[in-house]
Amino acid sequence: MEVLWENILISIVAFAILYFLLHKYAFSKLFAIMEQRRELVMNQMNEAAETRKQAALYVEEQKKALDQARQEAHEIIERSRQTSNKQAEQLIEQAKEETVRLKAEAVRDIENEKNKAVEELRSELGSVSVKIASKLIEREVKTDEAQEQLVDQYLKEVGGRS
Repeated sequence: MEVLWENILISIVAFAILYFLLHKYAFSKLFAIMEQRRELVMNQMNEAAETRKQAALYVEEQKKALDQARQEAHEIIERSRQTSNKQAEQLIEQAKEETVRLKAEAVRDIENEKNKAVEELRSELGSVSVKIASKLIEREVKTDEAQEQLVDQYLKEVGGRS
């Protein structure tokens, strides 16, 4: 196999002409496009990094807002619980006061009824005792109002002690 130096020389010259023409017309435009592409990719990467930072900040803000909302909800629930406890205590206190009032009224009513019954019994006892006494001593004593008043007075004195 023989090496043809002429072909090598022609190939080198053709390659040099091709490189010169590509350099003059194509490489500058190609490198400019590649540089634009590199800048575009770098800008997109910077924007993506900035977007990630903003997203991280937004997530943190959302976490803080969520924590604050949870805290506020907890405070509202606690206030509601305290309010309901106070209302329950007030209702219990009102019920106790109403019970005491009703008991006092019942005792007062019972006392009034007792007094009425005692008075009725005294008046009835007085008239019955006068009737009995008048029947027993009908012949000796006349029935008059002076004697009945005397018996009523005596019964009141006896009834007042008991």
